[in-house]
Amino acid sequence: MAIAIVTGASGLVGSEAVRFLSKKGMDVVGIDNNMRAYFFGQDGSTDWNAQQLQKSFKNYTHENLDIRDQAALGKIFAKYGASTELVVHCAAQPSHDWAAREPVTDFSVNALATLYMLEATRAHCKDATFIFTSTNKVYGDLPNVLPVEETDTRWELNQHHAWSEFGIDESMSIDQSKHSVFGASKVAADVMCQEYGRYFGLKTGIFRGGCLTGPAHSGAELHGFLAYLVKCQLTGRPYTIFGYKGKQVRDNIHSEDLIEAFWAFHQNPKRGEVYNIGGSRHSNCSILEASSIVADLCGKKLEFKMSDQAREGDHIWWISDVRKFKAHYPQWKYRHNIKSILTEIVQATAEREKVKL
Repeated sequence: MAIAIVTGASGLVGSEAVRFLSKKGMDVVGIDNNMRAYFFGQDGSTDWNAQQLQKSFKNYTHENLDIRDQAALGKIFAKYGASTELVVHCAAQPSHDWAAREPVTDFSVNALATLYMLEATRAHCKDATFIFTSTNKVYGDLPNVLPVEETDTRWELNQHHAWSEFGIDESMSIDQSKHSVFGASKVAADVMCQEYGRYFGLKTGIFRGGCLTGPAHSGAELHGFLAYLVKCQLTGRPYTIFGYKGKQVRDNIHSEDLIEAFWAFHQNPKRGEVYNIGGSRHSNCSILEASSIVADLCGKKLEFKMSDQAREGDHIWWISDVRKFKAHYPQWKYRHNIKSILTEIVQATAEREKVKL
């Protein structure tokens, strides 16, 4: 039986991968030690998702393992490696703000552990497809030099700019900008994944995501924009908007659509290929626009306060140009837009928080 190894298996993208690959008939080995609870407290805990996965799929094996433990990781790959056809590396420390508190922890999780994953793959299953969940934060704050214009509900890129119609493509530099500590650790991992493809010949795909989201997201104040906003709006918890008047724009891709993209890549993998992946012009919003949609869905307004202090390295406007990926994998298509994404998150959050809609 073909095996898939998924890190961050209880998180948003990892759990989506587990569900998808299990339904495809693969034996899935999930690695997750709920370090998200250490990063973000109880709001960020993914234990509920780990338990749900183990109950739902007989072909799923959960390994409670810290990916920074190279020896333990090597044992897992030695055990399953010969039959492993796919490695989906989703585990990460994902927050700008948290990374600044513990830079060494952030780098060890995001960069060093990714190197351990690549080495384990090279040693035990070198023919497997290796997918790395990177981030648009590898571009640092360079998107903030783009000419944006203010509207009533969002910042928007000047319509005469080359990236206005489709969004930012992979030609944007990742150099000479402020990344935040988090962004820098993800750059290191991103480039190393490229190098293991180009230098060692591994089938590595690097997906630089915009806002990855969906109903399985354990949103917290420092990470999980839409999920945390919905949680606050449904429960009446106060929400703080950091900078840009709440008009900062993000493209949002549903975790199902992202995993479909991973699967398309796995069917015809390349070596060291980089893709911007996100909601593109198909699915995007500002904080103010997201809150307005949620209000329509649940009848509750967001209680928020505005801070003039933007987060370090935060983007004013980000929309991904996904045309490169679509050109390589034309069979891939979106199934979700911003309205359907928020509808699912509202329903799932209401159920978990026991809020009547």
